[in-house]
Amino acid sequence: MAQTHRKLPVSHPLQVIRVGHSPDPDDAFMFYALAQGKIETPGLQFQHELVDIETLNRRAGAGELELTALSLHAYAYVAERYALCTCGVSMGDGYGPLVVARRPLDAQELRSAVVAVPGTLTTAWLALRLYRGEGPHVVVPFEQILGAVAAGHYQGTPVDAGLIIHEGQLTYGEAGLASLVDLGAWWLDSTGLPLPLGVNAIRKDLGPALARRINRLMRQSIDYALEHREEALAYALQYGRDLSRQQADRFVGMYVNEWTRDFGPRGRHAVSELLRRGHEAGIIPRRVEAEYVE
Repeated sequence: MAQTHRKLPVSHPLQVIRVGHSPDPDDAFMFYALAQGKIETPGLQFQHELVDIETLNRRAGAGELELTALSLHAYAYVAERYALCTCGVSMGDGYGPLVVARRPLDAQELRSAVVAVPGTLTTAWLALRLYRGEGPHVVVPFEQILGAVAAGHYQGTPVDAGLIIHEGQLTYGEAGLASLVDLGAWWLDSTGLPLPLGVNAIRKDLGPALARRINRLMRQSIDYALEHREEALAYALQYGRDLSRQQADRFVGMYVNEWTRDFGPRGRHAVSELLRRGHEAGIIPRRVEAEYVE
């Protein structure tokens, strides 16, 4: 009697999607569900790399990561390689990066002040350039800027002021520093628009179908965190660099909200306006029209 052989299911290897984002509370909050397996990702394995935003900006030039957080400013240099997710933006709606100093500086003093900046591909740097024009600066890791301003120097270079991103926007007063200008408030006054700071981008060579799928999973991760705020916030706190729970909750609320779920028409207009003004000011070398994963 002939034996019958039952076919075993074929096991297909998971496709690895390398994800890069900053080790700060808002990114950790929005990526929580993806990082901790809270949503189903059949056929895909997400590998997370937590790296400071300027390093991610530089790595995007080589297309190392399939899904990466980026400064919108940096996107202008990699738009041929990456498309923007329709979700995941950190939008400063009337608030944003701060310029802080040990003492008040007027506009003329600020133009000639040496400003510690977190990287020249950050959107904060682009906004500062639009605000004050060219001026002396020194690049300092973002988490060391408050200390450099308080000390008045960084590795032998004098520091008069600092450009603050991430949670430093809430804690600069604890270092005895004063805020000189809120660039998000200035941008809103100048344009009537929110300031798009960080974005998420997917490498175009993955193809439209996979890019759309990753975009949907990113949106699901954001929605999960917003719907399970307490557990996502508890996870995000480990990246808060001594933020209190109340401060972390406030910071996450500033940058993970309805804007993060979807840019919407006004958010997309803000993206176009910032890229346009950056080009017209001679900071961004070519005109860039943002392309989104639809």
